[in-house]
Amino acid sequence: MVKKILVAEDEQAIREFVVINLKRAGYDAYEAANGEEALAVYDRENGSFDVVVLDIMMPGKYDGLAVCKALRQKSGAVGIILLTAKTQEMDKVSGLMMGADDYVTKPFSPSELVARVDAVYRRVALAQVRDSNNFKEEIVSGDFSLNLRSHTLTRRGVPIELTQVEFQVMEYFFSNPGAALDRTDILKHVWGEAYFGEEKIVDVNIRRLRMKIEEEPSTPRHIVTVWGLGYKWEA
Repeated sequence: MVKKILVAEDEQAIREFVVINLKRAGYDAYEAANGEEALAVYDRENGSFDVVVLDIMMPGKYDGLAVCKALRQKSGAVGIILLTAKTQEMDKVSGLMMGADDYVTKPFSPSELVARVDAVYRRVALAQVRDSNNFKEEIVSGDFSLNLRSHTLTRRGVPIELTQVEFQVMEYFFSNPGAALDRTDILKHVWGEAYFGEEKIVDVNIRRLRMKIEEEPSTPRHIVTVWGLGYKWEA
């Protein structure tokens, strides 16, 4: 299977560094120098990318966050990784809230970047394998139904759009109803054992899920905080 990735970064030296290392790791890498070009390349290739890497700070009409938002409107399946500076703390959170799967902070090593891309790619590939195998298993929890083949969540028959990461978090919750799940356990299950980012990424995705699932996100009934530990699912 061809591993297809799009890299959008306005600094040529960084873009070439990223593309070279991804090609060495076996990816078919396409590149774009700004947000507008990234969206044009994505559309030209009919959205056939497994993963998109976006620098947050790009000039022009579309910075990385705007491209992330536009891509999520086009597809919930593509993996999205943001490249950020250490000073862009709020941008990291904003990007995750817009549907990014992960972020990598500059400066980064080739091994760290490839490891993070590989982790996102594995999630995307798993979903594709399930689809191609006509995987039909479904998990029902109260009013909610999680279809593991189509990667869809419904509430009383009404679909709720999820990203790949959000779907995997929900699958973990549905498989452990009522159990208090440690943030570290959620991180390892969804992002993988090799992930060396921050646990904060779990909390941001929980916020996103609450906004989609809860009638009152500020007083959640389904995704409940277990203080000092993590979260649990209540149907």
